[in-house]
Amino acid sequence: MDIDDKNYNLSVKLDKTHLRNPTMLASGILGISQSIFERLYHENIGAVVTKSISVKPMKGYPNPTVIPLGGGSYLNAVGLSNPGVNAFSRELSHNKIIPIFISLVGSSEKEFSKMVKGFDALNILGYEINLSCPHVSKMGMEVGDDPEAVNKIVKTVRMNTNKPISVKVGVGSIDVVELARVAVDAGADIITAINTLRAMSIDIETMMPILSNRIGGLSGNAIKPIGIRCVYEISKKLEVPVIGCGGVSSWKDVVEYMIAGASAVQIGSVLGSRGPRIFNQITTGLKKYVEKKQLKNIGEIIGISHKY
Repeated sequence: MDIDDKNYNLSVKLDKTHLRNPTMLASGILGISQSIFERLYHENIGAVVTKSISVKPMKGYPNPTVIPLGGGSYLNAVGLSNPGVNAFSRELSHNKIIPIFISLVGSSEKEFSKMVKGFDALNILGYEINLSCPHVSKMGMEVGDDPEAVNKIVKTVRMNTNKPISVKVGVGSIDVVELARVAVDAGADIITAINTLRAMSIDIETMMPILSNRIGGLSGNAIKPIGIRCVYEISKKLEVPVIGCGGVSSWKDVVEYMIAGASAVQIGSVLGSRGPRIFNQITTGLKKYVEKKQLKNIGEIIGISHKY
């Protein structure tokens, strides 16, 4: 996409894709409506990652599905609710300018092949393959903890598209760097790190798990240090662009992820309290930081921590 004058020194490159700035919407947050994507674009977002889409519609879990834990952290088990590939392809059929990555989730190569064939003619940047959702059986982390399954799924998506592919990895039973390596060897262009962490909360009065699914994904401020560590390790050991994700609520968090090695950074949970305006606020802070540090482009800070 074109880089506007307003963002010339914030532009970043993801594989062969240029973003006007490094901010991205994380999958699962506000990610289902073209009208919302357009609002986010006017709030100066760099790119949008949609909610994870499956072959067929999924209803998700009954309430309660989201719990605020305090301190900017959340626990959720929404259950990957989404309208399915056919309905969502119609939703995006008129997209002209919004830079969109479609998040894909499934349990087999066949499902991913169907989804890519349904989306690939649309005006989108590429795909993010969700292989690390911690609370849906037979999808997400169960797939992501199986290197052979990761290899097959990424190869299948690669065979069906020339668009950039990012694989979203999580912290499971497989070392995150090795999982990223499997994905890159199979054809992934980008790695997104990390997804939410498997967690739960119990009400001490009722003595029952609070989430209807019992187990959910921990997001927000509590997981940022883990996300930073994963981005650092992946970007230091593999020659692949990395998108940081987890616990971002300010421009300082974006800068920290980029110094750790991220080329772009996704923002999610903080939208619950700050709303879409957070993207404009973050890019304003980033611009002031670039000017203060006398950088020609914010990309100069990517991976600087590897020197030490």
